[in-house]
Amino acid sequence: MRFGIPPVGADYGTWANDLRRWLARTWDNLTFKDAAASATQDGTLLWDPAGGYPVISKDGVWRQIVLADGYAIFSQDVDITAAAADTAYKIALDNIASQGITLTGSPLTDIMFVEGGLYSLSFAAQISSTSSSTTTFRFWPRINGSDVPGSTIVASLHQNDATLVISRTSIFTVTAGTVLNVMWAVSRTQGYLEATPATAYAPVAPSVTLNIVRVQG
Repeated sequence: MRFGIPPVGADYGTWANDLRRWLARTWDNLTFKDAAASATQDGTLLWDPAGGYPVISKDGVWRQIVLADGYAIFSQDVDITAAAADTAYKIALDNIASQGITLTGSPLTDIMFVEGGLYSLSFAAQISSTSSSTTTFRFWPRINGSDVPGSTIVASLHQNDATLVISRTSIFTVTAGTVLNVMWAVSRTQGYLEATPATAYAPVAPSVTLNIVRVQG
């Protein structure tokens, strides 16, 4: 290996310090991953220019190091009602904060993932009913227009003016450009998703919240 600063004379201490400073200036960036890069040895850190993120070798493969560009905090601070019973509706949300995940559509019902990966989704809804009869609520994810099998949350209220918060956290694998919709339905139109107004001592209770975090690339 040839270094940029050759030793001069017998003062190797000065040369070593100059070499250390030169290395700090010139080798502070990650080496780019190219077609010849091998992942046979664990712990090699490279920059993947195709993906735009750092990778590290582990168990013979290159694993993406997840950057803070795959998260979202969505909510809805108004009541959500259904025009008809036992009918699927998309839930419209508001964007509180997000990076790498966009909220689109009119209303804002389409959640699009800019980058693929493994995502943790934490969903919660505050359900209420003005009926004294049993009212059943259903919530489920729809990805790229298809309902996800085995994913429905079911909850029921059995009395007038009852309120209940239901929640679930799930893991989903998505590809870049995937569109997610949060779907819901209710057995009676008297059932709705309730947003509780702020008081003098407590903030608003949203009707719906959805937090998303990318946990693996």
